[in-house]
Amino acid sequence: MHEDEYIVGGKAPKSEKPKTPKGEKRPSKSSAFTQILNGDFLTKEFVLNNLNYIFFLMFLLILIVAKGYYGKQVNKDIDTAQKELDQNAAEFIEAKARLELRTRRYKLAEKLEKREVKETKNATKVIRLKKKTNE
Repeated sequence: MHEDEYIVGGKAPKSEKPKTPKGEKRPSKSSAFTQILNGDFLTKEFVLNNLNYIFFLMFLLILIVAKGYYGKQVNKDIDTAQKELDQNAAEFIEAKARLELRTRRYKLAEKLEKREVKETKNATKVIRLKKKTNE
């Protein structure tokens, strides 16, 4: 019967099911959950039919494991960089403190007394010249 034929009497004729040769099983249309419970997913036919998906899932699993290792390595690198930064900051603060102690005014005056250079008692005067404008 064609799709465009008129059905008389309100009932459609029963369609015939395609016959499969003897010895060949028809693929079951059961859900994935029942296939897992029955163990049908372990059959050779199922594996061969879904080989692309199996390889894709294996690739994703490998990718997830690699991402975990990469994340651990990045965290380890961040920790070592943070330790180095803290150590360099401490060394900088220590060096700055030593420099401030060595360059204080009275320390410089004591060191320069040996060369007979003395600190001035008078305040320094600044001489400023006014620039002439060409008008």
